[in-house]
Amino acid sequence: MRYENMVPGIFRFRPNRFIAHVEIDGAEAVCHVKNTGRCRELLTPGALVWCQKSSNSNRKTQYDLIAVHKGERLINMDSQAPNIAAGEWLRSGGLGPIEDLKAETVHGDSRFDFSFTKDGHRCFLEVKGVTLEDDGICAFPDAPTERGVKHLRGLTAAAREGYGAYVLFVIQMSDVKYLHSNDTTDPAFGAALREAAANGVTVLAMDCAVTENEMIIRLPVMVKL
Repeated sequence: MRYENMVPGIFRFRPNRFIAHVEIDGAEAVCHVKNTGRCRELLTPGALVWCQKSSNSNRKTQYDLIAVHKGERLINMDSQAPNIAAGEWLRSGGLGPIEDLKAETVHGDSRFDFSFTKDGHRCFLEVKGVTLEDDGICAFPDAPTERGVKHLRGLTAAAREGYGAYVLFVIQMSDVKYLHSNDTTDPAFGAALREAAANGVTVLAMDCAVTENEMIIRLPVMVKL
């Protein structure tokens, strides 16, 4: 997962979910935020950020806001990056040998990020990007997610039907302690995650090596249910 044309900036404010005002080369630029989550603990006034400059002159915004420094930690907050990184990880053998890898597969009433065949069994995998962190402890989600609950219930149903089922939390930073469900923010997601794990869904979390230019899935992280 690599970016080109990256430039540093200083975050100023975010008037809505889709745009942020960032100081770049001494001038204020309106940037597209590639994450519609709240990210309030990340986008604080004065934070050092990294933005990707677009080569499309017809765009309304010239830059995409990709990553932010939180203290000494660099966090990728591009919501599209986890799926791309997960695809690279799967193709490189992250889950061992697999075949017939496909993106965006429908099963039942759910659309999962990936499907593949492993050890002769058809499998489904859903990816969740994680940016919420406090003192090295990560949590998901950072806001209530009915869609996330629906995905977990779909994976649970698939596991009961005999399919392989995985949820992969891609932690968009490195060197964290563990991940837990954010039951305070979304108790329904936490309950659905525990039910999924109890019914054969494999729950995985991986951290990432993050620089201003790339994000690559790195090492397993403990999940506390």
